[in-house]
Amino acid sequence: MKTAETIVVNESGLHARPAVLFTRSAAQFTSDIRIRNMTTGSQEVNAKSTMRVLTLAMVKGTCIRLTAEGADEDEAIQTLIALVDSGLGE
Repeated sequence: MKTAETIVVNESGLHARPAVLFTRSAAQFTSDIRIRNMTTGSQEVNAKSTMRVLTLAMVKGTCIRLTAEGADEDEAIQTLIALVDSGLGE
């Protein structure tokens, strides 16, 4: 199992469009991938579900934790952290 944390940097946070980009990227991996809003202390949710990701209400400055478990967990964590750090296309 791999875990990593990062901060949401884009101005509008993980609203609908960036959340779709994030979940589509997560869906490319076979590993079980979970995301948690560390700022609010939310429970982990499935990072491949746009609706679940949106329930975390992640705004700019939110600390998130990603956890992946499976055959491609290293690549999944690296890819998704890089995507969040890049601002999710915004």
